Amino acid sequence: MSSLPRHAPTGSDRRRRLPGLRAVAVVATLVVVLVVATATAGLGAAPSAKSPTIATTPYAMPTKVALADTPPPWPLPENAQPYIAAAGLSVLTAEQLQVHYHVHLDIIDNGSKVTVPAGIGFVIKNGRATGITVLHTHNTSGVLHIESAADKAYTLGQAFTEWGVALSATQVGGLQADSGHVLATYVNGKQFSGDPATIRLKKHLEIAIWYGPTGTTPKVPKSYRFPAGL
Repeated sequence: MSSLPRHAPTGSDRRRRLPGLRAVAVVATLVVVLVVATATAGLGAAPSAKSPTIATTPYAMPTKVALADTPPPWPLPENAQPYIAAAGLSVLTAEQLQVHYHVHLDIIDNGSKVTVPAGIGFVIKNGRATGITVLHTHNTSGVLHIESAADKAYTLGQAFTEWGVALSATQVGGLQADSGHVLATYVNGKQFSGDPATIRLKKHLEIAIWYGPTGTTPKVPKSYRFPAGL
């Protein structure tokens, strides 16, 4: 009888082992199919990156003070204190810098920029500032300063109330949406569909309120180059 190497199966051994080998091959094939299917499941479309959500905080336009509903320009109220109180803010004797950041505001009326005045959030008596709030402007650049002792939620509506100007989803001052005009708000170039008064102010936001004829494509900035240190 001829001897065979121990590692070389006989014909009967081959027949006995074939079913097991076929089973292994089937399992391996299934694993490959599952891996390929999983890897290629999303090839039809690239994963969509979610845009950052624009944070909001409820804010209703106050009724205890008369807010401007006339065309711009909009001067500051002669007496700032009732408007500051209506905005839910307090008059401070000095700036609080524990929390300190800035937002830029653009208002565009039929292609022309509306001036955001200096002195929003200041109490002026006899030509000098005697008080300031956490939310204010120092000049006409459109930069809103938020300088607070605590990290609280402040909204665009509060700034407009201090300014004495009506702001809602359908109007800014006397600029009102109607059949022939559109009022649109953008945050960092992204359109905001809610009430702009509820937009929560955050560091280096560029907020643009655009008013113009229906059918016109709004042209608004997507960002603002803040000066060094702001």
